[in-house]
Amino acid sequence: MVGLLRHRRRQLKEYYKGVVRRIGLAQALINDPELILLDEPTTGLDPIGTRDMKDLILDLRDRGKTILMCSHLLADVQDVCDRIAILFEGELKELGRVDSLLKVRDVTEMRTSGLDDEALRQIREIVERSQGEVLSVGNPSSSLEELFLSIIEESKAHPGRRVRGTKES
Repeated sequence: MVGLLRHRRRQLKEYYKGVVRRIGLAQALINDPELILLDEPTTGLDPIGTRDMKDLILDLRDRGKTILMCSHLLADVQDVCDRIAILFEGELKELGRVDSLLKVRDVTEMRTSGLDDEALRQIREIVERSQGEVLSVGNPSSSLEELFLSIIEESKAHPGRRVRGTKES
């Protein structure tokens, strides 16, 4: 389950850090727990090990396991988490669904296909009358790292602010 078959005959002292982490995770998963706590699960892993770990986390989630993960690697958090809590200096600063928190709410994005230059200058109704196809209309997303850094900047500018939340959180 944690990708250690090729390493099974080696002594523990011969393993690199990533394999030792996987052994620890394998030990934790032996009893098929419902709740799994992970602290920096991808730190120190090479890109392949990181992808394997993220795939394992997603597999556990898909099997109905509850996973609480703590990490400073925000791209990894964004890849595997549905809901997040952002803490800064011991305070909860943000809580909610990742997709909702990363939406840039004051920007609307429209993707179209098959339009000439004139139709691109028009509003949505003119796009449809010009036989263009509106592929999607919605809010673009930022990255989890961008969200985190903006929350920290805001927190420094306005100390003591707690969770701002959203309706979709």
